Amino acid sequence: MSLERVNPQELSPATGFSHAVVAGGGRLVFLAGQTALDGAGKVVGRTLPEQFEQALTNLLAALAAAGGAPADLARVTVYAADVAAYREHAGELGRVWRRLAGRDYPAMAVIGVVRLWDTEALVELDGIAVLP
Repeated sequence: MSLERVNPQELSPATGFSHAVVAGGGRLVFLAGQTALDGAGKVVGRTLPEQFEQALTNLLAALAAAGGAPADLARVTVYAADVAAYREHAGELGRVWRRLAGRDYPAMAVIGVVRLWDTEALVELDGIAVLP
């Protein structure tokens, strides 16, 4: 399995994401949306960075249970209840990402939503990974 991250020079610089990811061989893993739920099903964290860290931790736990690692992520979609707050905290969220998932960035999108399933949730992440 291989993932090739493609960032064409004619596009704006990719910071914290890749413009395209090409997967060769391997098994696809579709990861369900994860919010900041703890093991008891309660949303933890009051701030966006706290909830982002828990949601990413949950996404990576599901990926690990399927036999994958952060570098196997080909695509991640972030659903944010407040895109302005997401942009405001982008530096901190990037540091959380690098600490938990490293610097092999998947193709990513941030989508603003009115609300998430759990009304207290500020952010949700889902993804696709390619495993060897």
